[in-house]
Amino acid sequence: MKSGDPVPVDPVSALGIDPDGEPMSWYLVPRPVFRGGNEVELLRGGEALFPAMISAIRNARHEIWLATYIFHDDAAAMAVAVALERAARRGVRVRVVVDGFGAHDHLAAIVPRLEAAGIAVTVFRPLERWTHWLQPGQLRRLHMKLCVVDGVVGFVGGINVIDDHIDLNHGHTELPRLDFAVRATGPVVAPMEQAVRAMWSRSWFGHDWQQEMRTLLHTERPVRRLRGLMRQMRLTRRGHRVALLDEALPPVQAAFVVRDNLRQRRTIERAYIDAIRSAQRRIWLISPYFYPGREFRRALCKAAQRGVQVRLLMQGKPDYRIAAMAARVLYEELMRHGIEIYEYLPAFLHAKVMLVDDHWATVGSSNIDPISLLLNLEANMVVRDLTFTQDLAVEIGRALAQSEAITAQRVKSQGWAGLAPRVLVEWAAYVYLRVAGVTGRY
Repeated sequence: MKSGDPVPVDPVSALGIDPDGEPMSWYLVPRPVFRGGNEVELLRGGEALFPAMISAIRNARHEIWLATYIFHDDAAAMAVAVALERAARRGVRVRVVVDGFGAHDHLAAIVPRLEAAGIAVTVFRPLERWTHWLQPGQLRRLHMKLCVVDGVVGFVGGINVIDDHIDLNHGHTELPRLDFAVRATGPVVAPMEQAVRAMWSRSWFGHDWQQEMRTLLHTERPVRRLRGLMRQMRLTRRGHRVALLDEALPPVQAAFVVRDNLRQRRTIERAYIDAIRSAQRRIWLISPYFYPGREFRRALCKAAQRGVQVRLLMQGKPDYRIAAMAARVLYEELMRHGIEIYEYLPAFLHAKVMLVDDHWATVGSSNIDPISLLLNLEANMVVRDLTFTQDLAVEIGRALAQSEAITAQRVKSQGWAGLAPRVLVEWAAYVYLRVAGVTGRY
């Protein structure tokens, strides 16, 4: 084998299939399943996330799973890559899955060097040829940002493997983008690992299906192995029931939630809406891409009308003007019901977080728009804990202090409440979702 050639991987052992293992039953429940006894830490930006990840990777003894939408080739991203390579060379099993669209421009620089170190890398829905765009489901992307080390420590949030000062469309920026992630240990890491393993498995299966089938047929128990493989890719099996919340759980209570196109289509959206409906004092929400469905908007408006302080932080420095316009056409409706809206001015906004009152918070990859809520594969952490929520409140408060409050006069003067822009955005969303295969009202 020449240096730089892809490392041959046994598709059964590579997936870590345990034929006798029981998949996690949390996936069957379309609501957050909380577990107690966790430790969670809020991390702001790659400046905090990457050193924490690298430290965990350096201490890895068995296996590392990483899923990301973007894996850049800048210095910060390369520091993560070097840590992964060194782990693989000392015998740790390392598996990486990147999205074929988000990481497209950097695959040639990243994949060969990772594979040369013995890392199995797979590309989720690759776009190597124009014909790939014709394949069903290509608009559904892997947008999760997950890393799990030894099944002990996990990282989840909105931060891609890219320097905070680099924007793919605008180049180097003076100030870092605003984004967050969570470092977690405890029982909540188990579903995180199950999810990232499943994403890697789904992408890898079919990568070289002829070799995989030959390997399966030559194992002692091919049918048993194949069943294990299928269980791995679908996350779980039927027949389990899980309590949504045990009030006697020890702190910290945390739930890992995903959005996919199987059994968890609306779980993240439902977690948001349920929390909004239960709010008594405040709702602070940050989302760079904000165009929720009617039920979500109605829940926010009703919360504001019953006296809850509802603050939304949006992009003031848009990276995609169409996305910013989509959010702004909703401003008049939201403000009419008493919702406060702010736009973040110092840098690009990429955070996807929300806190409710003093004990509920979520950090993750999901925007509040049709692409995240109805198409992409997403992952969020939901935490019920006073200290974590207070930490997030401090960070949101700092961001709000650097933002501009939107006034009704400004909305009216700039024409954001006009009928034509609203109809245009709704039509564009409808067409996009129809092309992507999503039906029903939004």
